[in-house]
Amino acid sequence: MGIGCQEAIIELQALMDPVEEPLNRTLQNVHQGFRPETLARFLKAREWNVAKAHKMLVECLHWRVQNNIDEILAKPIVPTELYRAVRDSQLIGMSGYSRDGLPVFAIGVGLSTLDKASVHYYVQSHIQINEYRDRIILPSASKKHGRPITTCIKVLDMTGLKLSALSQIKLMTIISTIDDLNYPEKTNTYYVVNVPYVFSACWKVVKPLLQERTRKKIQVLPGCGRDELLKIMDLESLPHFCRKEGSGSSRHSENENCYSLDHPFHQQLYNYIKQQSLLTEPSRPIKQGSFHVDLPEPAAEGTEIAKTLESELQKIDKGNELSKSVSGIKIDDD
Repeated sequence: MGIGCQEAIIELQALMDPVEEPLNRTLQNVHQGFRPETLARFLKAREWNVAKAHKMLVECLHWRVQNNIDEILAKPIVPTELYRAVRDSQLIGMSGYSRDGLPVFAIGVGLSTLDKASVHYYVQSHIQINEYRDRIILPSASKKHGRPITTCIKVLDMTGLKLSALSQIKLMTIISTIDDLNYPEKTNTYYVVNVPYVFSACWKVVKPLLQERTRKKIQVLPGCGRDELLKIMDLESLPHFCRKEGSGSSRHSENENCYSLDHPFHQQLYNYIKQQSLLTEPSRPIKQGSFHVDLPEPAAEGTEIAKTLESELQKIDKGNELSKSVSGIKIDDD
């Protein structure tokens, strides 16, 4: 980190020092003792412009207070059958750690249907995983390795990606916007694997719209990505869909499938949330109902990407329909 970057961090720190309660309390939950690294993340997200980074961080703190984000890890999704339905349709899990100690999160982009619960349950679940990562997983990894570990690796599985993904773009944009505004620069690298044609076509038009900082983080790997990923993590940390060619996101045993509620990561997460609920409200039964969070308006960049994706998917759909109609025409010999 250069001298200019250190000066920017010091300047932003000076701007944040006067922050009072309740913003200061939620700021502590954000930085978890790694204040310079946290300030650096917000500065990176605003191209090291101190004024813009300060505005972004203060708005993030207000969002957290207004939506009670500090309490979200004490709000379990119940009953368990509903949470299982969320897990089966919003495919995400933690498969292990890289050799550098970074948590490895697997996301089944292609096979996530996001159709078993309301938008608010999916948003709640996503934020809970973010908060558990930032408050429990990353501090624990930092302690183990004796240095700040504040980012993770994400492996995106495109197996099963179809044109029907068009219906999920709105929810995915909402979740992406929440991450961009409130959890910036938490992902070190995105590895994209098991890529079908529909992704390749969309990637060509979306890639130019991404900021250079984001583009540099994304690596599209051949096949299931096994060989490349084994350079940075051991086999036991490899997501189940990367274990062998053609494996995809197909259901493995529940202990291997990190998407499953029965996987150790999700068991630990869900049990932690239920325990926190009992600690905060021991005399009350756990209430059913989603934890509502104000849904943000997508930024201009996110809106443009969403519109471009919709347009490209519609083009592919029309091309497929034309191909089917042509192949269905019977040509008679004279």
